[in-house]
Amino acid sequence: MQGIDLLRELAERVLMRSPADETEVLYLGEDSSLTRFANNEIHQNVAETNLSLQVRVVVSDSVGVASTNSLRDKALDEVVDTAIKLAQVQPPHPEWPGLPRPGGVPVPVDGFVHATGSASPNERASMIERVCRPAIRTGLVASGALQTASQELMVANSHDIFVYYPSTFADFVTVVMGDSGSGYSHQSSADVTNIDVEALGQAAIEKAQRSREPIDLEPGRYDVVLEEYAVEDMVRFISSLGLGGQAYLEGRSFASHRLGERVTGEQITLIDNGLDPDRLPLPVDFEGVPRQRVMLIENGVVRNVVWDHYWANKSKSFHNTGHALPAPNTYGPIPIHLQMAPGETPKNELVKQIEHGLWVTRFNYTRTVHPMKVIVTGLTRDGTFLIENGEIVAPVKNLRFTESYLEAFGRVIAVSQERRLLKGWYGASLVPTVALKDFTFTGKTEF
Repeated sequence: MQGIDLLRELAERVLMRSPADETEVLYLGEDSSLTRFANNEIHQNVAETNLSLQVRVVVSDSVGVASTNSLRDKALDEVVDTAIKLAQVQPPHPEWPGLPRPGGVPVPVDGFVHATGSASPNERASMIERVCRPAIRTGLVASGALQTASQELMVANSHDIFVYYPSTFADFVTVVMGDSGSGYSHQSSADVTNIDVEALGQAAIEKAQRSREPIDLEPGRYDVVLEEYAVEDMVRFISSLGLGGQAYLEGRSFASHRLGERVTGEQITLIDNGLDPDRLPLPVDFEGVPRQRVMLIENGVVRNVVWDHYWANKSKSFHNTGHALPAPNTYGPIPIHLQMAPGETPKNELVKQIEHGLWVTRFNYTRTVHPMKVIVTGLTRDGTFLIENGEIVAPVKNLRFTESYLEAFGRVIAVSQERRLLKGWYGASLVPTVALKDFTFTGKTEF
């Protein structure tokens, strides 16, 4: 960890070197430790310290971006020079609004937990032991990983923006396998002590035991209970494909020209909130702009999409919500701190809502079929079960589905009280388990 004083000095060193009309400095640093296990034993323990220093410059409305992972003076000279040379060979950007200028003050959110940042290999090994020993006793094989990390974000630009934010995260995932079945568990937190690996391991073990000798089931439309892992996939596709300002303005979002209209069932409320201290917070974006809490879908009605500096200015009618990703990127602004509202039904009672259907643990290898309609195809994995008369009666072989996630959320039966935090690409999603009607399965597998 560099600390605020050293990173402020670094920003000044870079900005002083740049003769460009505008200059931005983005620093991302991480001290990360990872303990992997397979066949019920730890097989890899690694630690990595890495950093990325990215410089974006503007020369006569042309933009260039270059990066380095060295903080030596020579490397700083080279990265600034490279960014300027790239800008000089780019065509002018006629709609360039300039780099952001200082605005509001970021909400003070403490996302750094000492217990996570200082977690030792022995501590991670002790946690993993609570999964592997029970797996051995039950004749199953556990594998997975536990990662703990400290991160730093610093953004500075030639318009006097300077922001610094340190944070931590812990992420645990396990797959437990038997001769013909498997189970899965995953959880994330800023505080490693909040991750109950024993309970997660037991859930995966029970699922692996229950999923032995799965039966064939014909594809078709089934009522389903989708666990948090599957729901996380759904909200991630919905947000990345349709709830960002670039997709909205380009007319390739389901929200384009539909703000204020119903797009899902009334039980679906989805917000983006990078200010929640318990949910891997990030109170500024990657341009140094304070992040705002944004209501995306409220009781089924799409209310807002998120914006960054460029796309908000291009819209001429929406304001920047502080959702810029690192430049350059083709995504534009997207929500990365998703929270889906809980329901009123305990998770273990959702099965009682299904007369004939399936319990699905998670989705795997999901890919977009139709972006505007958020139609996605993929497979079930690590625990798919037949439900009859409100009870799980048998494991079934995995199925392929092809379904509009948006339309599926329009057929909600019930939503669980419990939610789980799952780390994603950037940020994380806090999601419940959901029961839905008529989910479309289009194929089956041999496993």
